[in-house]
This record gives sequence, C-alpha cells and structure tokens, in this order.
Amino acid sequence: MSKTAQSVWENCLSFIKDNIQDQAYKTWFEPIKSVELTDNALYIQVPSKFFYEWLEEHYVKLLKVALTKELGKNAKLLYKIKMENTYGNKQPYMEQLPSAHRSPMKPQEVDAPFKNLNPELKNPFVIPGIRNLKIESQLNANYSFDNFLEGDSNRLARSAGMAVANKPGGTSFNPLLIFGGVGLGKTHLAHAIGVEIKDKYPEKTVLYISAEIFTQQYIDSVKKNNRNDFIHFYQLIDVLIIDDVQFLSGKSGTQDVFFHIFNYLHQNGKQVILTSDKAPVDMQDIEQRLLSRFKWGLSAELHQPDYETRISILKNILYRDGVEMPEEIIEYVARNIKSNVRELEGAIISLIAQSSFNKKEVTLELAKHVVEKFVKNVKREISIDYIQKIVSEYFQLDLETLQSKTRKRHVVQARQLAMFFAKKFTKSSLANIGSQIGDRDHATVLHACKTVDNLVSTDKQFKKFVDDIHKKLTL
Repeated sequence: MSKTAQSVWENCLSFIKDNIQDQAYKTWFEPIKSVELTDNALYIQVPSKFFYEWLEEHYVKLLKVALTKELGKNAKLLYKIKMENTYGNKQPYMEQLPSAHRSPMKPQEVDAPFKNLNPELKNPFVIPGIRNLKIESQLNANYSFDNFLEGDSNRLARSAGMAVANKPGGTSFNPLLIFGGVGLGKTHLAHAIGVEIKDKYPEKTVLYISAEIFTQQYIDSVKKNNRNDFIHFYQLIDVLIIDDVQFLSGKSGTQDVFFHIFNYLHQNGKQVILTSDKAPVDMQDIEQRLLSRFKWGLSAELHQPDYETRISILKNILYRDGVEMPEEIIEYVARNIKSNVRELEGAIISLIAQSSFNKKEVTLELAKHVVEKFVKNVKREISIDYIQKIVSEYFQLDLETLQSKTRKRHVVQARQLAMFFAKKFTKSSLANIGSQIGDRDHATVLHACKTVDNLVSTDKQFKKFVDDIHKKLTL
C-alpha cells in the first residue's frame, strides 16, 4: 500500500501519543492537519506562527524521530501556517516554513577535580563558583552546517570544519584557524562546528567564547586573585572555540594565560578552533610563541562568495523564510551585492520587509530601489592595512617604503598621513597604530597627528593631499 500524507501523519501521531502527556497531545497535535507528501517531505498545516514556534522549540526532536521512522533518515518536515489576512480581502493565506529540526544546546555538566587547599573551582561564567560545573556551550543552534552553503569561496574552511567536527582533536587541523573579512561567515562556521560536535559527541564539553569576553574574564580573575582557577576551568574544555582572536592584540597578560591554556588543551588531544579577521602572518602585537602555535594546524581563508554561491545563499534565505521571489530579482540582488554574505542577507531581508509591510508586489523596480539605497548606506570598514594601501597608492610608494626608516620628506609625510587617518577612522590605540605603521611608538603617532593638523592650516598643497585621501577612504 502506497503511503499518503494522512497515513504517514497518523502513524507519527500514534508514536507521539505514546511519548507525551494526553493534555499536551490534545493541545499541540490534535489541531494539526496533514496536507501533502512529496518524496521524503511531509507538509503539515498548523493554526498559527506561535503554534509553529512552540512545536519547533519543545517537540522538534520527537517530531524528527517519528518522521524518520516513517520516511527514513532524509525525512523533512515543512509547516504550512494559516495566516489571517487583515489587508484587502479577508481570505486567509498560507505561509510555508521548513522545520529547523534543532533544539537548543543543552548545558554540559563536568565533575571537576579539586585540591584540598581550594575546594571550589570558580566558573568564570557563574558567580560565585560551584562544585559541579554546569557549562553552557554558548553555541547558537541555528548556525549549522545545513545552512552554511558551500562554494568555491569557502570550500576549504567548510571541509576542514567538517573533518574537525567528525574527529575533534584527532586531525592535523588543530588548531583550526578560520580567517577572512567582515560578514563572510567565520562566526557561523565556528558555531556550526561546535553544534555538529555536540550532536555527534554529546559527552564532550564544547565552549564558544569571543576573545573580548575571554579577556574580560581574565581581568576579573586577576582582580579577584583567582587566576589559577580561571586557567583550570578552561583546561576542562574538550573543544574551545575563540572568536575574533585578533582582539588579543597588545594584551600581553591575556596572551600569556591563553598560551598556557592552549598548550594544555593541545597536548591533551583537545580541539582548539579560532577565528580572525586576518591571517597569522598579518596579526600585529601578538606574541611570536602564540603566532607559531596558530600555524601548527590549518589556517583556512573565507573569500567573498562568487555569483553562483550568492544565488544559492539568497534562495536558501527565501526558502527558510517561506517566501517566493522571481528568478530575475534574485539574480539582480546577487549581481549587485558582492561584498559579503551579511550584506547580501541584509539586502534580501530589506526587500522582503518592504514588500510585506507596504503590501507591494516584489518587482525589479522595487529591488533596484532597495538595493541602491542599501548599497549606498553600507559603510566600508576602514582598517589600518586599508589606510596604508590607499596612502601608498596615492603617493606611488610601495608598502615597504612607507613603513621603512627613511627620513625622505615625501615618505615621512605619507607615513604621517597614514597615522593621522588611522587615528581618525579606527578605534586602535596610538601604540597599535604605531606598531602597524613601521613599528613606531605612540609618541611618534601623536607627533604625526599634530604635524598633519598644523600643515592642513598652513600648506594648501598638503591640505589637498588630506582632502583627496579622505575622499578615497570614504567612497
């Protein structure tokens, strides 16, 4: 007998009824109707968006098990939501959304070894310290490999991430350093690796943390005189994911403590995953002993997505949000938003919002209007490296000459301008600016900024240099 949507759903309900209380079954499962069965996908109709969110949050695992028993391991569940239409005609309309099949990450409990002298190990995430440590992974379950689409721009990093997730601490990719520009998916991929490891190895203790919070925790541990407890806590972790590791730049105390934690984890077969906005070779003010360890494993770069990958990303976002859009509009957005995935997603969400809130049909004209405004409002992130590149090109110098010790007047002025704009456009300290522009100290940077201010008001030609470079940086 061939399967129908009705028969599959009835079998699922029979299984679900045996596994939950009667009242919950009557409230959350009796109102559901089976709608359609296609290959390995079952469509069910639920009364509201709230209903869908409740099922996804509380019963997604049960639904997945029930459906897998009926349709096999590739089973998919899709919701059709009956939405009341308050505009124009009063007929309800249907919204379609896929199931995430994902429940929130559970905390990991760890029995920590204790010395008699110090019976309480401080958990930097919980104050005061507790004996049985409950470690929240800090992972976002929505950032998975399923919605991290593969393309030429990210294939190496994604494949390495999958290899690490399958065998954490057991590959030569330890540490795995994922680096690339803003909005290319570094954080998403780092979470995806952690989420996959928790799925495959629930007993492993996984922790995701930004380098900024790690630094703050370390500062707090020093203030409270429990630095050793801080180190011991991190030595309990099986998979440590540190996001934006370049934030450790110039923080010698935090670098020192991370060095000891890193060594312990690596020597004991634990996995370390790092993300950064630049390759190890380009990191400034990071101790050499740390940089050399970053290079032990694999450094995988994320590039800007190509056209085909951008199309796939847009289609995936539309599928996720239950929205249909003409092919020519998807192609137009993909052709015109090239910089990164975050801007791409922002543009398509702006387009969906414009359409739904203003009740306008999605046309190519509307797409052009939204994309044009969106692209104009996107500000380029100006880094010290980018400033040096623009100044070098303007004065027709190579980067080596700009950063050299030469005292030739035109090179000195170019160097001073680079320092001036670095102070103006970045949040870096004077010491950090100096170290990146020719290994100078903070006093040199301060002098450069004062010199530029003085010359702007007394030298017309120099003022033109400043205006020209300012335009190039803010285009």
